[in-house]
Amino acid sequence: MTAQRPKRILVAGIGNAWMMDDGFGSAVAERLGERELPSEAAVFDFGTGGLDLAYEVMRGYDGLILVDVSRQGGEPGTLYVMEADEADVEAGIEDGQVINPHAMDPQTVLRFVKSLGAWPGKVVVIACEPAGVEEMGLGLSSEVEAAVDRAVDLVLSTIEQLRSDAAYAQE
Repeated sequence: MTAQRPKRILVAGIGNAWMMDDGFGSAVAERLGERELPSEAAVFDFGTGGLDLAYEVMRGYDGLILVDVSRQGGEPGTLYVMEADEADVEAGIEDGQVINPHAMDPQTVLRFVKSLGAWPGKVVVIACEPAGVEEMGLGLSSEVEAAVDRAVDLVLSTIEQLRSDAAYAQE
């Protein structure tokens, strides 16, 4: 029996720290930097650099964990775990569409990555319901700040799941 190669996992903090709670992904990435992680896991704060994220994904990760805010209608600070299915992501960029490399949302990043044939084996989004992202300002709301450590624990458990072959088995 041959040993399986370790699964490489990318954790990507996404968001604009100048837009209050939109800095959630960056805060989680920073806090993860203080924790001991498996050698197969890489954590980056991509901020609003979606094109940088897309290029990093194309380096060949098995799993991708995107950490961002998402309005789902819950109470501010509520955490969501969603799996992105490659079949549900529209590939390609239509002729005439402009990609702003400094403002690529996760959906656009995933469309770009899919169109280049670089989709990771598993994509998980860990998102937080924001209290405010409409106005410029530094710092997270108290509700979102309180969710950062819970999100770190959720990312760590998701990394452990994505390190196993079972996480990639077809359902």
